[in-house]
Amino acid sequence: MDIRSQISMVFHLDKCLGCHTCSVACKNIWTDRKGAEYMWWNNVETKPGTGYPAKWEDQDIYKGGWEQSGGELALKGAGKRKGLLNIFHNPNMPVIDDYYEPFTYKYLDLIEAPAGDDQPTARPISLITGKPMDIKMGPNWDDDLGGTPDYARKDPNFKDLTPAEQEAMFQLERMAFFYLPRTCNHCLNPACVAACPSGAMYKRGEDGVVLVNQNACRAWRMCVTACPYKKTYYNWHTGKSEKCILCYPRLESGLAPACMHSCVGRVRYLGVVLYDADRIHDTASVPEKDLIDHQLDMLMDPFDPGVIAAAKANGIADSTIRAAQKSPVYKFVKQWGLALPLHAEFRTLPMLFYVPPLLPVMATVKEARSREQAAKLNPVAKVWDDGWLYDTSTEELWGAVDQARFPIKYLASLFSAGDEAKVRDPLKKLMAIRIYRRWKTVGDIPGEKALGALKEVGFTPEVADAVYQLTSLAKFDQRFVVPPAHREHAIEMLEFTGDKRGDMGFGFKEGTTARGP
Repeated sequence: MDIRSQISMVFHLDKCLGCHTCSVACKNIWTDRKGAEYMWWNNVETKPGTGYPAKWEDQDIYKGGWEQSGGELALKGAGKRKGLLNIFHNPNMPVIDDYYEPFTYKYLDLIEAPAGDDQPTARPISLITGKPMDIKMGPNWDDDLGGTPDYARKDPNFKDLTPAEQEAMFQLERMAFFYLPRTCNHCLNPACVAACPSGAMYKRGEDGVVLVNQNACRAWRMCVTACPYKKTYYNWHTGKSEKCILCYPRLESGLAPACMHSCVGRVRYLGVVLYDADRIHDTASVPEKDLIDHQLDMLMDPFDPGVIAAAKANGIADSTIRAAQKSPVYKFVKQWGLALPLHAEFRTLPMLFYVPPLLPVMATVKEARSREQAAKLNPVAKVWDDGWLYDTSTEELWGAVDQARFPIKYLASLFSAGDEAKVRDPLKKLMAIRIYRRWKTVGDIPGEKALGALKEVGFTPEVADAVYQLTSLAKFDQRFVVPPAHREHAIEMLEFTGDKRGDMGFGFKEGTTARGP
């Protein structure tokens, strides 16, 4: 076993508020400079929707990721032969309209306008041409537009839904949406690294972060085509590709990435997982229906003595192994089976995982006898006297999962490569925990039903309480479990210690472009 460590993240979608604080924090720290106006390394999308860049999930357009070609694993739209043929014109890249045309407003028109009868306005102007423009889209532009024809109805994940199923999603009483935070997946089998002709893209073996060597980048932009998640961007001002670096200078100091540190909804969990690097190629080559199972099998048990010995033999520090044992990512993904990768069918083996949203169900109204319960409440508590309530339970315990406002087929297209059983399983577990917690806190559900629900999904009350504690009550150091880098490792990650004695830290210290005054 070639055991290595990987810093991974879990997003709990039920908790995402769509506030975009993570996007803004990332933008302000890393990409707020000349030539990077349209580059949002971290963004939050509304689903259903087309996302950013538009329709990034449609690989018939962008040709990203890997595919099985003649029994061999090959890049879908890049590689040596394809790259050579398209070296001076690559048709499989998003254009500026797929991102958005950067713009600002003529604020001086508000300040310097002469006195008059008309209210002055600050017209939007293009940062490319400097001319007035009509804004058509922008970063996070599709916020809350869950039923619009321009965004929601053009979602690439509708490809497997019948027209009737698609139309049902947009009926007023069924309409719903959820937020999908996205950043670089720091994949185990990154297509961007494989596609780079100059070798500028690389994956650090010590923590799995995928980076771009700005000195080696030659602006071929094959990485933009190859990344199926479109999380590598080309900066026209510097002539270099750029991407999320997982805030590794912060991680080395034991600090959380900017997106996680600023997250209002506490949806992000960051931790270390151990994996067997010898199995990467074989795992990425299996049939599509087996991809998720094989990817999860690659993640090793950090308590296994054999895994620990192999990790130490590979130079993994004891602090990293201890962090893997406490990792919230390992709990969500392996122990509890609640988190799944995004679009595993791209075969990049993404290492960002998502807890699927437990969306609202179609409720029914029935008569309620709440007088006895109301008598137990504080006199100032609000009590409804009409005797009716919304009933979200069904005779069949798991009926609510299949009656959610989003079809299981849609969620499966996002998180389980189309396998509905794999996405239904975490939803049933989440529903079981919801029923269990309602029994414990409200008491209007029989204990037999609550415990029976847990038993059916393979959970014990202790596990349910642990999930509840980590998702609802966890402190920051329980959600962020990554040890700071050792100084001796930090120096040697990029440089030979003998030549750089006295230096410390990571990265290239020279800037990519001259800054203004």
